[in-house]
Amino acid sequence: MIRGTKLINNKNMSIKKTFKKIVDADYIYIPLVTYKNKNIYCDLKIGDYVYKGQVLAKSDDMYNCKVISSVSGTIKDIKPWIYIDNTMVNTIIIENDFLNKEKFKKGAKKNISKYTSSEIIKLMKDNGVVGMSGSAYPTHFKYGMDLKINKLIVNAVEDEVYITSDFTNLNDKPSEILEAIDALMQAFKIGECVIAIKDFNEIGIKDFINYMGTYPNIKIKKVPDKYPVGYEKNLASYIYDVKIKKNPMERSIMVNNISTIYEIYRVLKYERPITGRIITISGNAVKNPQNIYVKFGTLLSDIIKNIGGLKYKDIVIIVNGPMMGNSVSSMDIPITASVIGITIQKNYKDEKTHDCINCGKCVNVCPVRLAPTYIKKYKNHKNILKLLNPNKCIRCGLCSYICPSKIDLRRDVIDACEVVKNEDKY
Repeated sequence: MIRGTKLINNKNMSIKKTFKKIVDADYIYIPLVTYKNKNIYCDLKIGDYVYKGQVLAKSDDMYNCKVISSVSGTIKDIKPWIYIDNTMVNTIIIENDFLNKEKFKKGAKKNISKYTSSEIIKLMKDNGVVGMSGSAYPTHFKYGMDLKINKLIVNAVEDEVYITSDFTNLNDKPSEILEAIDALMQAFKIGECVIAIKDFNEIGIKDFINYMGTYPNIKIKKVPDKYPVGYEKNLASYIYDVKIKKNPMERSIMVNNISTIYEIYRVLKYERPITGRIITISGNAVKNPQNIYVKFGTLLSDIIKNIGGLKYKDIVIIVNGPMMGNSVSSMDIPITASVIGITIQKNYKDEKTHDCINCGKCVNVCPVRLAPTYIKKYKNHKNILKLLNPNKCIRCGLCSYICPSKIDLRRDVIDACEVVKNEDKY
């Protein structure tokens, strides 16, 4: 049984709009960040010319990720710039020449099912394939673990409210996605694949069924419209009825987001780096909510100008959705691979919070069975806090969503995680 609840998802706001590619911006801002590493050194300098797809920097951690240019042009500056988590990180500012010059151009591969597993892992690593669900976890590292993959789950659930970027890939690219899945299954000798789609998404299910005749080992699985069924441990447990302690790979189950699968297709087909993605721009403050293709490093302010602007001046900007995302203070944040969408809402004045009434709703709804109210109560008592396991939190936001007293319990639990983490250092 999945613990959680049905949400009002507001997805129709952006689904109705036709998918389009955004116009290039004059300047592109590439953060020197890979996965969770913000200490990336770059040996390029102001005035250097860079090509689209060029590696600008590499991480020296175990993931060996690359920072890649999404355009061709001249480096105008390298300086701290606001990042999607409100911190300042070193950022390469490129003046776009709009020529999209590439140093190494390859033609399309006729048959992507001929790759070996090691060739696919190398292509993923060289071309910057990361998890497109918001984590930006290095996909080459995930597939490169010395573990047998028996089953593949393609996560097309898209739990987060307002966001429909996965939905767009699901409906626009069914044949490409199936081709990529088949290539992965052959290379890694994966026995079966399940594409998980929420049961209300009849359009996506019908489209995929029309393409699946030649792929007998790929199945569609409807999952209930219950948040957060898309969390990978929940999803694997639901589909295969198994208990998972840490992650699905302990059961030889690989889980990939559907947008990640599409990016894998593009890399296998064209052998070119990932330089952009589809994101959702939605919310009641957006004049024309829609899904658009954006080059990495494009500022949110440039995107908003391009799609018609906003309805209100007093707004709240949320990166990656209201449930699991975070608010940011500036429209000048650059889009990265870890941005699935931006929700912009009219700024209703903060609702008044009340004292906890001990209703227990947050405990009953928590998908990992935490007690958020107790974590809040004891977040300054380190010994007690450790027993309450705040580090198990998946940051789904249901505790705050369900709270009748409007307490931001998610923030309290996240803060408690930091307390425990810092205590463990000593």
